[in-house]
Amino acid sequence: MSGAKRVLFYVQHLLGIGHQRRGATLARAMQDAGMEVTYVSGGHGIPNLDLGGGALEQLPPVRAVDLYFKELVDEFDQPIDDAWRNRRRDALLRVWDRVQPHVILLELYPFGRRQMRFELLPLLDAALAAPHRPVIVSSVRDILVTPPKPERLVEMLERVDQYFDHVLVHGDPDLIPFDKTFPHAAKIAGKLHYTGYVVDRTGRRGGPGSPGWDEVLVSAGGGAVGDKLLRAAILARAGSALAHKRWRVLAGVKVTEDEFRTLSKFAASVSPDIMVERARGDFPSLLMNCALSISQGGYNTLMEGMHAGCRAIIVPYAGGLETEQTLRAGLLTERDVITTLGEEELSPAALVTAIDRALAMQPAAGDFRTDGASDGANRIAAWAAALDW
Repeated sequence: MSGAKRVLFYVQHLLGIGHQRRGATLARAMQDAGMEVTYVSGGHGIPNLDLGGGALEQLPPVRAVDLYFKELVDEFDQPIDDAWRNRRRDALLRVWDRVQPHVILLELYPFGRRQMRFELLPLLDAALAAPHRPVIVSSVRDILVTPPKPERLVEMLERVDQYFDHVLVHGDPDLIPFDKTFPHAAKIAGKLHYTGYVVDRTGRRGGPGSPGWDEVLVSAGGGAVGDKLLRAAILARAGSALAHKRWRVLAGVKVTEDEFRTLSKFAASVSPDIMVERARGDFPSLLMNCALSISQGGYNTLMEGMHAGCRAIIVPYAGGLETEQTLRAGLLTERDVITTLGEEELSPAALVTAIDRALAMQPAAGDFRTDGASDGANRIAAWAAALDW
């Protein structure tokens, strides 16, 4: 068969939307590498998700109720049951049957999203049994959340051995080797490929008048958490060395309208020079142009900040089972490229002190790779091109 190779890219977010933003960046890169991408999303819809020319297939959405991901609910906030799982599985298999992909790319699984194995294992079994077997690839970030049970690590290894041809690690081993959070990495070394960090490189550095120019940029990712950070930053402005600048506060897309209005009124009561907005599609450009970024330590915001070369204060999210942000931020702090403030230490006064520390440092200049999207896409394109169908 001739024509562009087809990729079925499955991405499921349960709380924050970082997985979707990173997935969208990789989807665009795969199209740039000449592939047709069908992007299968299992989470709630995300505004301004730029898939390029990719085809979006929205499965019945599901989300986590709490930080521990123990309870999942559907779009009507009802706990999912076996009937719902069967409908989701069948919907995913219909996409598979229609697309007939050359590559199946699963974001995070089997290193996470174990709750979705009810649909992913049938998909993988169908792929192995297909007359034209696709290349099966896992797409995983640099750091895994420590599983609650050690035997889960063994299960991950078994799934890789059974189903996967390749594992793309979107990180740089010179900063964080995969075995730092997956101790069995050596056993799958032949399947591991480090791509560098997946970074949205659409940001443009400008001058006076350009988006975010010389502002303090405050953000809390795209998830439902982070209100405490946004409010602490708003209160820190008056006592900080950057009180003379405009502060732009970005609320995540999952913040409700009532919460957004309350936050906006709160900021307006503090200073007219504090602007509260929803998360923006030109966030990479805002990072390029800001005087200082204050944020949580999610993969996307942190690594895009490193790529932008901006001064940054990171308050790693440490709720639930989360260990990823604290570990990554700690390693970057050791390299003197960011300023870190622990979540338990967060207060307006502590932020004022952190701002002084950040201003005394040189802007971030990490020496690690941020070409993960193009590198990963080119690898996938090469594997697909090797197929004779």
